[in-house]
Order: sequence, then structure tokens, then C-alpha cells
Amino acid sequence: MKVDSHTIELSNADKVLFPDDGITKGDLIDYYHRMADRILPYLEERPVMLQRFPDGLGDSGFYQKQASDYFPGWIAKATVELKERDETRSMVVCNDAATLVYLANQACIALHAWLSRRSAPDRPDRMIFDLDPAGDDFAEVREAARQLREVLEHVGLASYVMTTGSKGLHVAVPLKPETSFDRVRHFARDLATVIAKQQPDLYTMEPRKEKRKQRLFLDYLRNGYGQTAVAPYAVRAKAGAPIATPLDWNELSDGRLRSDRYTLRNIFRRLGQKDDPWAEMDRHARGLAAPRKRLSELIEARNGNTA
Repeated sequence: MKVDSHTIELSNADKVLFPDDGITKGDLIDYYHRMADRILPYLEERPVMLQRFPDGLGDSGFYQKQASDYFPGWIAKATVELKERDETRSMVVCNDAATLVYLANQACIALHAWLSRRSAPDRPDRMIFDLDPAGDDFAEVREAARQLREVLEHVGLASYVMTTGSKGLHVAVPLKPETSFDRVRHFARDLATVIAKQQPDLYTMEPRKEKRKQRLFLDYLRNGYGQTAVAPYAVRAKAGAPIATPLDWNELSDGRLRSDRYTLRNIFRRLGQKDDPWAEMDRHARGLAAPRKRLSELIEARNGNTA
């Protein structure tokens, strides 16, 4: 298969990767090839973790962080520091359609991207909140996203929402890459705490599932160096081949919405009718200095009201 200036030798394109749905590796390759213009802006210059299933979903699959030695030299890579080990690792950077097709041919179903770019790995340009429900009530996920957006707007930050293709929603905030991961994570924690304290029966900051007591987890922990989030428009390694799909905020009013609503089978019908809701995200990137001040004032005011 010739993609741009590269020729990629495809293998076992008829191999079924999603046994319940009859979706083959060839279908996956075709999807990522057709989706390149949509997905590449969210992958460009970011180290990516690959979720591969060479034998399909019936097998356990694996996550791959290190670029394989046999990957072609034209695939971009980032040398990233493993701070806890005082080592470095070479990771794939997916900057073009040929790389997408090559990775799909390696049975890479999902791509999980860093929140920073290889030029400034310690300075994230995304902040992510993962809204993880304890059960199947998606209405509470939609409501949590609305409340999160309200607080983010109050402190002066734009936010964007996406189905994860799994259980919940991601709320993403574009940032100027000028703040360390530690500061971004602390900010995300404090902001999520505002919501958790307001409705402690519904929301929790507790990462351990056994202590959540059926409450929705406001997960801010992805905002750390080397952490990843599933890329917009990536396929998820689940039955039905759901797609992580950016939404307009008004789509949360649809009671039929589920995290796995859009799939490899129906996503192109949606894309034929709708522009990308995240297309202008980077234009709304902000620094955290002023939002930090506003958030501190909000926390102080709410603590005063509680007292």
C-alpha cells in the first residue's frame, strides 16, 4: 500500500481482530488511513503508547511504549527521559498517514498520546479530566462534565468534551506549554476537589475502586509526566470497535448518548454531517497564572460559605 511517499507491505489483512463483530485488520487499516486528516492533529509531535492485539481481542494484547527496532527509519521518534529510572526510551511519534497505516498493520488498535510534545516534554499543552463512573448511569457522567465545564469557565479556561469509547467522558483543556506537570496536576486536583466537595455523595477523588462507594471518580491523575490519554478518533480495543469521539457540549443533552455510541461502523456517517468540534482547540490555549488565582478565590469563598 503506497501512502504518501512510503510503500507499506500489509500482512494478514483478513485477520479478524474483533471476533464479535467480524472486523478485520484490513478494516482497521482502512479506518486509520481514511481518518488521518482528523486524527493526526491530535497526535502530531507527541510520543504515543501503542495498544496492540496481534491475535485479536480474544488474546490479552499488550501496551507498547518503546519503539521496536524493526520499525522503519522514516517513522518519527522521541527520546524521552524515564525519570524514575534515570534512563531514556525511544517512543513512536505519529506525524503522518503512513505511520498510522504502518501501526494499524502492526495490529495497533488504540493510540494513547502524551499530554506534551517532544519539543517540551515537561510542559503539557493539555489538561485532562477522566470522568469514570462506578456503574452504567451515563446521565451522571454527563452532569459531572457540565459541572466541570462550569468551574473551568469560571476560572477562565476553555474546555472540550469527548466520549472515551469505554465507560465515561474526557474533558480536555488546552494550555500554553509553559507550566510543569506537577503544577498542572495540582491545579487539576484542586479544581476537581471543588466539585467533589460540593456533592460528596455523587463524586469522589478516591483512586481505589473499593473506596468509591458507587460514586463517580473525578480522575485528574493523568496530568503527570509520561501519562497518556486516548487520542481523539482512536479505536478502542472493545467489542463493537467504539471510537473516542469529540463532541459539541450541547450533545450532552441527548439522553441516548453513551461512551461507546460511535463505532467503526457508524463514525463516518457522523463525520459526513459534522465538523470536528475540537478543530479550534489550540486557539483557546491559556496559561494557568490567572486561572490559578481565580480558583484560589473560588475555593476560599466556598470554604467561607461552608464555615
